[in-house]
Amino acid sequence: MLSQEAIQNALKAVKYPGFSRDIISFGLVKEISAASGAVSVVMQFTSPNPEAALQIKAESERILKALPGVNHVHVEVRQPTAGQAATGKTFSNQTQVPGVKRVLAIASGKGGVGKSTCSANLACALAHLGAKVGLLDCDIYGPSIPLMMGVHERPTVNAAERLVPPSNHGVKVMSIGLLLNDDEPVIWRGPMITKTINQFLMAVEWGDLDFLLVDLPPGTGDAQLSLCQAVPLDGGVIISTPQEASLGVVRKGIAMFRKVNVPILGIVENMSYFTAPNGERVEIFGHGGGQEEAARQDVPFLGEIPIFTAIREGGDRGMPIMVSAPNHAAGKAFIQIAETLRKKFS
Repeated sequence: MLSQEAIQNALKAVKYPGFSRDIISFGLVKEISAASGAVSVVMQFTSPNPEAALQIKAESERILKALPGVNHVHVEVRQPTAGQAATGKTFSNQTQVPGVKRVLAIASGKGGVGKSTCSANLACALAHLGAKVGLLDCDIYGPSIPLMMGVHERPTVNAAERLVPPSNHGVKVMSIGLLLNDDEPVIWRGPMITKTINQFLMAVEWGDLDFLLVDLPPGTGDAQLSLCQAVPLDGGVIISTPQEASLGVVRKGIAMFRKVNVPILGIVENMSYFTAPNGERVEIFGHGGGQEEAARQDVPFLGEIPIFTAIREGGDRGMPIMVSAPNHAAGKAFIQIAETLRKKFS
């Protein structure tokens, strides 16, 4: 007789569309029964994505029918209505971060677009506007937030054995970089990254926060999947530069968030232009690509950040330009974007 364990193991071959992770690890399978060659499976979705449901149902039926001794398969997929999903979770094992009102992911399709610089400055801009803010660095292999935020002390441990994050510029900061010795590399496989991100979310004493910004590494890999699976995200901000090489990969990031029912809050065009000493505007990477892509994707365009040496200098010395010079053109740009984000949740 076919066991529930054998059926569950077989269903591990069914991936959630667009992801490398299977439907079992996402907790979608709720009931399994088998008798006299008949297999019945019930799945519970919290996202009203009919395309994904149909694809998973068909693939599950195909795999189960191929098992020895199986002559009848019934796969039931239960989904919420669009209204129910608006206040629900995408994955069944998501947990709200205690004390945190909003979790926003700052993402990009590729590296080198200044995503961490934008994350640090947006966190400081929200704090400048009076919000209680935390900044979580989920770039496990290349953490740069501690340097950019000027945070070098290690987290402490409170009486409840929870990590207490250090803070600077009015922002609480957590990063794997704060737990490593200088220049110590992280050589981990995916499961360790998943475990670490879960701990940074749930085993850290974030306290009461209006916003927890999560600086994600480039791409759509383990860190992104772990975050989407662990907590219900209130939105994603996409950072890009104007040229097509960046925008082409941005589309994948947008598609990933849409697949897991995360609202796209908008696109930020970083390194938008450079102002020469004589006042001439030089568009090194082209211009307008971010705004055009936002229109194509039907998502808001949050604004453009110019190239200034002061932005880079501020990141290198742990003093984001948003803190050192909020009236600078770049500082004003970050404040405007932060104000737009805050108004979305007011």
